[in-house]
Parts: sequence; structure tokens; C-alpha cells
Amino acid sequence: MKTLTRQFALATFAVALLATTGAYAASGSLDLNLGPDAVQFEANGELIQGVALGGGVLHSDYRGDATIYHAQLLGVQRNRDRDIGVGARWTQFDTDHGDGGGLGLGGYGYVFLPQMPDVSVGGYGFYTPSVVTSSDLDDGYEVGVRARYAFTPNVDGYVGLRQAAADFDNGRGNRTLDRGAQVGVRLSF
Repeated sequence: MKTLTRQFALATFAVALLATTGAYAASGSLDLNLGPDAVQFEANGELIQGVALGGGVLHSDYRGDATIYHAQLLGVQRNRDRDIGVGARWTQFDTDHGDGGGLGLGGYGYVFLPQMPDVSVGGYGFYTPSVVTSSDLDDGYEVGVRARYAFTPNVDGYVGLRQAAADFDNGRGNRTLDRGAQVGVRLSF
């Protein structure tokens, strides 16, 4: 029953996020990636040029059941040389090891290879320190690296590695919630 409730919450969050970003966004993206133990969905949209609002959900069975939700506000810039974003992210953890949320900082950065303009490489990272957390969460992070290929101007495919972890102050300590390879697709509109 707990898994069914989480799946319903995941679907509800994704639909609400998509409706919110779609209603206000001048441009945006939808991203879906899969790994051996995890699935992640994200939606992002520019509120105004250079400012993006988005969010997503990661569900992993890596070492126990973990669902990680996030909402973020980033300053973004994309040109033919680079694609970057920096800002704040609220992350909410719902895991077998503990629950809680917090406000963190981070961003992403990719560079396009001059000799292969359809290929970009880079990564992302977000960290939530203990000073701005709630409930059982002491601190947490998500980091990843990716190599992307633009199949069309609006469709990128990618492969990458991701790690998500959290430290819970309920006696369970630091837990890696997801780690491994991923393959994904991002649609831009």
C-alpha cells in the first residue's frame, strides 16, 4: 500500500508541476531518465528569459525505498558554447531511512564540443546543509555527470552517472539513496 501511495503522489506531483511550468513558461523542457534501480522525471520552464522554475521526482530502490522530490529556481544561460544554471533547490526526502526536507544550492553546467557541436558534456550538483533542514534530515546531496547528444534541435539523449545521499539524525546516519548509471531523454519546447 505504501508503494501505491508513493506512486500516486509521484504522478500527482509530476502532473501539477507540468501544469504549473507549462502555464507560465516561455520555453521549457521535460526530462526522463532510467537506471538499474531508479526512475527520474523533471519539468522546467523559463518564467522570464534567464530565470527557470522547475522540479522533479526521483524514485529509487537502490538500498531501500526512496523518493526524492525537488523544486528549484535557477538563473540559466544557454548558447552555442555552454548551457549553465545556478540557484536554489528545495529537496524533500521520503525514504525507509528517514524523512525530511531542506533548502540547498547548486546548479548544472555543460559545454558543447567545438568539433562536435551536437555533443555536450558536464554535470550537476545540489547540496542541502543541516542549517536549513526539517524533520529527520541532517543534510543531503545529489550529483551527476552526463554526456548528451542532440538528435534534433528539440531532443537530447544522454548517458550519465548519478549519486544521491542523505544523512538522517534519527540514528540511521548517512545513506546512499541512489547510485549508478542512467540513460535519458530531454525534450525542449
